[in-house]
Amino acid sequence: MAETKLQGIGVSDGIRVGKAFVLDPSTVRREAVRQSIAEAEIENELERLRHAKETSIRQLGELVERTRRMAGEEKAVILAGQQSILDDPAFYPEIEKWIVTERYSAERAVLQVVERISGLFAAMESEYLRERAVDVKDVGNRLLANLQGGHQTSLSDIGEPVILVADDLTPSETVQLDKRYILGFVIRKGGKTSHTAILSRSVGIPAVVGVGEQLDKIRNGSLLVIDGASGVCIVEPDAATLSQYQEKMRLEQEQQDQLKRDAGNPAVTQDGIRVEIAANIGTPEEARVALEQGAEGIGLYRTEFLFMHSDRMPDEEEQYRAYKQVAETMGERPVVIRTLDIGGDKQLPYLSLPQEMNPFLGYRAIRLCLGNETLLLTQIRAILRASAYGKLKIMFPMISGLEEWHRAKAIYEKARQQLEEAGIAYDRSLEVGIMIEVPSAALLADRFAREVDFFSIGTNDLVQYTLAVDRMNEHVAYLYDPFHPAVLRLIQSVIAAAHQAEKWVGMCGGMAGDPLAVPLLLGFGLDEWSMDAGSISRIKRQIARLRQAECKQLAAQVLELDTAEAIRGELQRFLHANSGQPN
Repeated sequence: MAETKLQGIGVSDGIRVGKAFVLDPSTVRREAVRQSIAEAEIENELERLRHAKETSIRQLGELVERTRRMAGEEKAVILAGQQSILDDPAFYPEIEKWIVTERYSAERAVLQVVERISGLFAAMESEYLRERAVDVKDVGNRLLANLQGGHQTSLSDIGEPVILVADDLTPSETVQLDKRYILGFVIRKGGKTSHTAILSRSVGIPAVVGVGEQLDKIRNGSLLVIDGASGVCIVEPDAATLSQYQEKMRLEQEQQDQLKRDAGNPAVTQDGIRVEIAANIGTPEEARVALEQGAEGIGLYRTEFLFMHSDRMPDEEEQYRAYKQVAETMGERPVVIRTLDIGGDKQLPYLSLPQEMNPFLGYRAIRLCLGNETLLLTQIRAILRASAYGKLKIMFPMISGLEEWHRAKAIYEKARQQLEEAGIAYDRSLEVGIMIEVPSAALLADRFAREVDFFSIGTNDLVQYTLAVDRMNEHVAYLYDPFHPAVLRLIQSVIAAAHQAEKWVGMCGGMAGDPLAVPLLLGFGLDEWSMDAGSISRIKRQIARLRQAECKQLAAQVLELDTAEAIRGELQRFLHANSGQPN
């Protein structure tokens, strides 16, 4: 067979060469199901369904824990969401209704409801919501497998190293992939925002998705090369192509080995400027992983995950223990704790928040906390108490005006005064800052800088709000660009305003972990960079290759450019000239 090049979407970096294992759809095809039942069988069918549900919840709980250990809290939330589907009033009770009123067998009732609900999601305009159809089908398949007394097809049973080829992989299948045997995977469906794509990056398996009908050109046992960065899949590569990619793979491995060896080194430029490299975490357990990856602190501790994994509001004592654990793990290294950032795409069922037309512009983050003073006061008391065991800092999210800052700071002072009166120890030099993620806050940075101890720039929301772009909306997502000239001017002005007031500035949004942005942020004078732990060594290496004096000249030139495309081009030329191609 001649070499054939397929083009998909690269969602998880890495080059791999191996034999194709084509997952036969028949191995996951459902068994024939009984259609109808007699009235006398209704109770038995309901009991079978209840048992299948309980088994499914237990299985998903085990998967959540495994994912939490392997990939962190944020990724575990994806599977925890599948557990919630089983308790959704629009799901499980609906299955029971079809059994009772229509005398459907339990299997047929599951198929009926899964098809209807997944169809509703699949028809939605938002790519993000369309991807939820996959979660519903995944839960349905699990229920069916348990109803039939078997087990869901386990891909981890593959016993030799292969590149998996399939129509699709569900999120629960993806986290079960065994890296010893699954070198990478290519699937017909999916996009960059699918849960399968997110989880493939988390478990570190190179992946190409969205290959479409080209997938049919791959035969079981074919030799494949996949490049998870470019989205290329080559079937039966010729000798020259194979040699080229094997050399790339060898260099890639050398780079990975070097990055591991350098993880503990400080981030210092060629001209001796040192910056702080920190990690974003969601749970106390992730702090230990961050340390292993070379983090010099925690630049963003997302406390909402503590609240999302409880069926009620965590009390002060529970919060205190979690914050204390992080403080003790990090020792003298700084830890920036963000107060509760809920609302938008993150909900707490026990808060019964109202449905909103535009939740990202609505009742969320500091707005919600200021509307519930007890909630914020309790959290700040817990953080202050934990500050006696480390170097904690408090950060308020989504501040849009000085009035909000003043109200939040007043609650902080109230908490501090309560501890003083009760004689409870806390760090009296604890710093209090704000996130800059709303254009109004960026434009008022010089005013805020007179009062706060620090800024942390949240680029994900700052880009979204500055450009009026929902990054999950496929129709406008192409407009979402951290290198837009307007965004860069805001970032530069925020850093300048803070330095004018002799305050430090961090960045905890995705831009901080982007190698292309490194010379620009160095040129702006960013003090602290916080990112996913896996990006730390790569960014440290990038910084070590540059001179800040030259980066300042570059930043000044870039701010004169009119488009994001021109800015990207200038940054790529600079990196190529100074440190080789960006990674």
